[in-house]
Amino acid sequence: MCGRFVSSNSADQIAEYFGAEPPATELPANFNVAPTNDIYAVVEAPDGSKHVQVFHWGLVPSWAKEAKIGQKMINARAETLAEKPAFKNVFRKHRCIIPMDGFYEWQAGAAGGALTQKGKPAKQPIFISRLDGEPLAVAGLWAAWRDPTAGPEAPWLHSCTVVTTSANETMSPIHDRMPVILPPEAWHTWLDPENRDLELLGGLLVPARNDLLITRPVSTAVNKVANKGPELLEAFDPAAAGAAPEALPLAD
Repeated sequence: MCGRFVSSNSADQIAEYFGAEPPATELPANFNVAPTNDIYAVVEAPDGSKHVQVFHWGLVPSWAKEAKIGQKMINARAETLAEKPAFKNVFRKHRCIIPMDGFYEWQAGAAGGALTQKGKPAKQPIFISRLDGEPLAVAGLWAAWRDPTAGPEAPWLHSCTVVTTSANETMSPIHDRMPVILPPEAWHTWLDPENRDLELLGGLLVPARNDLLITRPVSTAVNKVANKGPELLEAFDPAAAGAAPEALPLAD
């Protein structure tokens, strides 16, 4: 799964990197993005122009009765996109790229022998980023929803989900899933709203190459969603850790 990530670049920096137009709204830097937060994503118009827009993290399908369903749809498994009712239509029509500086994952039993307050092995948070320091271009899906009880003038909610796949060799000691990271040559193919070739699109949803990412332990301060500062990225020695907090992201 992908339950937390880092987004510290400005809207202008993201737009320049992806060759896109920036959004009207600027989000603050966030080193601990959590589900239900607003995030940036890149979409492509039919004329081929790219745009950075703000989305709610947690996909709310157009047919949903309530927006809270999005809390359960922060990730979408690549293997079943074409089958699940919540994702199959947006997989065909509404794809996006979610820029990340990196993401967090929690490794069981790797916290230097520390135990939780219940006596269980503590989970060690790990920060995963590109070895070259470039942003991650993560495959996503988006949807537009309007509260069916609020009438035809209700505002639209634009939301998105992160597409995940099986872990590569770098990630597998930490977790069995990882976000789909798209190389630049795949960006247009993925974003093109006129592209309905599901076989071609599905072929992009593979684990990243093994030499792309680097990992490092970070402090359990990231477990608390209220902590959002750059200090969360500092390298951390698990052997020096004490008992870890119980509060962790939802399991996949």
